[in-house]
Amino acid sequence: MTKIVLTLPYPVSANRYWRTYMPKGFKAPVTTLSAEAKAYKSEVGWLAKAAGIRSPLVGRVAVAYTLYPNRPQDWQKRQRRDGASWDDSVQCIDLDNAQKVLMDALKGIVFEDDRWVRRITAERAEPDGEGRLVVTITAIEPELVQAGLFGEVA
Repeated sequence: MTKIVLTLPYPVSANRYWRTYMPKGFKAPVTTLSAEAKAYKSEVGWLAKAAGIRSPLVGRVAVAYTLYPNRPQDWQKRQRRDGASWDDSVQCIDLDNAQKVLMDALKGIVFEDDRWVRRITAERAEPDGEGRLVVTITAIEPELVQAGLFGEVA
């Protein structure tokens, strides 16, 4: 079973990932990747290449990721004040917001297309330093088709 683990920079917010504008002569707005999004995708590509990934996994994959927000300078003060829930007040993008950006950045680099993603597991971790996203991509073998009620293969 092929498994790839990458530590990526903290993702761009999906709110800043796309840029919509109205070009001259067009009747409808056009949406493209922002410069920030292009830079993030490029950095993910270089990190994947540095990790030895030369071509995308083919077929079904499972993606698990953990989002680590930046730890604020006053984290100890927050921890004394709020106890175990101190990190609830730390600024962090939503997991689903990070997911779309992550899938787009990995597409064509680590896996062929996000249509092959069959399982996603996401977690927001307690900030422990620099903000980052740790992702594990695992190739999934297709399961055997189960027999129907009368023994025929479905």
